[in-house]
Amino acid sequence: MADKAVPHFHNQDGVRVIHVGSKEFMCIGALPPFDHPHVFLDMGAESEIICQYCSTLYRYRSDLKPGTADPAASVWDDRARLAAE
Repeated sequence: MADKAVPHFHNQDGVRVIHVGSKEFMCIGALPPFDHPHVFLDMGAESEIICQYCSTLYRYRSDLKPGTADPAASVWDDRARLAAE
Protein backbone atom coordinates (compact mmCIF):
# COMPACT_ATOMS: atom_id res chain seq x y z
CA MET A 1 0.00 0.00 0.00
CA ALA A 2 1.30 3.42 -0.92
CA ASP A 3 1.62 6.04 1.78
CA LYS A 4 -0.85 8.90 1.61
CA ALA A 5 0.64 12.08 0.22
CA VAL A 6 -1.90 14.13 2.17
CA PRO A 7 -2.22 13.59 5.95
CA HIS A 8 -5.63 12.63 7.35
CA PHE A 9 -6.91 13.85 10.72
CA HIS A 10 -10.04 13.04 12.75
CA ASN A 11 -11.77 14.37 15.83
CA GLN A 12 -13.09 11.16 17.37
CA ASP A 13 -12.43 12.55 20.86
CA GLY A 14 -14.38 15.76 20.23
CA VAL A 15 -11.60 18.15 21.22
CA ARG A 16 -12.12 21.89 20.73
CA VAL A 17 -8.96 22.47 18.64
CA ILE A 18 -6.58 20.14 16.80
CA HIS A 19 -3.13 21.61 16.24
CA VAL A 20 -1.52 20.32 13.06
CA GLY A 21 1.88 20.52 11.41
CA SER A 22 0.42 20.67 7.89
CA LYS A 23 -1.53 23.41 6.19
CA GLU A 24 -3.02 21.03 3.62
CA PHE A 25 -4.74 17.85 4.84
CA MET A 26 -7.90 15.78 4.86
CA CYS A 27 -10.49 15.83 7.64
CA ILE A 28 -12.47 12.61 8.07
CA GLY A 29 -14.58 13.68 11.07
CA ALA A 30 -14.84 10.66 13.36
CA LEU A 31 -13.18 7.29 12.91
CA PRO A 32 -14.67 4.88 10.35
CA PRO A 33 -17.39 3.75 10.06
CA PHE A 34 -18.71 7.03 11.50
CA ASP A 35 -16.52 9.30 9.34
CA HIS A 36 -17.92 12.03 7.11
CA PRO A 37 -16.84 12.50 3.47
CA HIS A 38 -13.07 12.97 3.51
CA VAL A 39 -12.61 16.64 2.67
CA PHE A 40 -9.45 18.39 1.60
CA LEU A 41 -8.70 21.49 3.66
CA ASP A 42 -6.11 24.10 2.67
CA MET A 43 -5.26 26.91 5.10
CA GLY A 44 -3.34 28.88 2.50
CA ALA A 45 -1.85 31.95 4.19
CA GLU A 46 -4.09 31.56 7.24
CA SER A 47 -3.15 29.70 10.43
CA GLU A 48 -6.50 28.00 11.08
CA ILE A 49 -9.48 26.50 9.30
CA ILE A 50 -12.82 24.97 10.28
CA CYS A 51 -14.07 21.77 8.65
CA GLN A 52 -17.41 22.50 6.99
CA TYR A 53 -18.74 19.02 7.83
CA CYS A 54 -17.85 18.51 11.50
CA SER A 55 -16.94 22.05 12.60
CA THR A 56 -13.55 20.93 13.92
CA LEU A 57 -11.15 23.84 14.30
CA TYR A 58 -7.68 23.03 12.97
CA ARG A 59 -4.85 25.35 13.92
CA TYR A 60 -1.39 25.26 12.30
CA ARG A 61 1.59 25.02 14.64
CA SER A 62 5.03 25.38 13.07
CA ASP A 63 6.72 23.40 15.85
CA LEU A 64 4.85 20.24 14.77
CA LYS A 65 6.26 18.07 11.99
CA PRO A 66 4.18 17.75 8.80
CA GLY A 67 1.53 15.05 9.16
CA THR A 68 1.51 15.21 12.96
CA ALA A 69 -1.06 16.64 15.34
CA ASP A 70 -1.66 17.62 18.94
CA PRO A 71 -3.38 15.59 20.24
CA ALA A 72 -1.40 12.88 18.46
CA ALA A 73 -4.41 10.54 18.56
CA SER A 74 -6.06 12.78 15.92
CA VAL A 75 -3.79 11.44 13.17
CA TRP A 76 -5.62 8.77 11.15
CA ASP A 77 -3.59 5.92 9.73
CA ASP A 78 -5.68 3.34 7.93
CA ARG A 79 -2.74 0.88 7.89
CA ALA A 80 -3.05 0.43 11.67
CA ARG A 81 -6.80 -0.16 11.29
CA LEU A 82 -6.31 -2.69 8.48
CA ALA A 83 -3.66 -4.57 10.48
CA ALA A 84 -6.08 -4.92 13.40
CA GLU A 85 -8.84 -6.46 11.23
